[in-house]
Amino acid sequence: QVQLVESGGGLVQTGGSLRLSCAASGGTSGMRVVAWFRQAPGQEREFVAVISWTGYNTAYADSVKGRFTISRDRNRETSDLQMNSLKIEDTGVYYCAVGRPILSSQRQSSAYIYWGQGTQVTVSS
Repeated sequence: QVQLVESGGGLVQTGGSLRLSCAASGGTSGMRVVAWFRQAPGQEREFVAVISWTGYNTAYADSVKGRFTISRDRNRETSDLQMNSLKIEDTGVYYCAVGRPILSSQRQSSAYIYWGQGTQVTVSS
């Protein structure tokens, strides 16, 4: 059983930065990717970014491309999401997830097996 714990959320003004971290433990053997999703009130959970287990391959939602950077520390079993130039529409609960989705499914939340509890990010004007 994989356990995921997110940290680093908080309140920030428009244009500011936050760094989220996801720590994994348990049976991570066989996992292929780590992804970040977010969910705003009344909205569906949406894909933000994904990184391969090796850390070599990444992909981003168009809405965050150029502003967010996903990374992975294989030794520490952590994945970070550096968020810069934050906008009000980035507000939501951010979740990390791990799983073995094929490439075409990596942006779908239903393809992920394990999820963290989420961390709140609030961007104010």
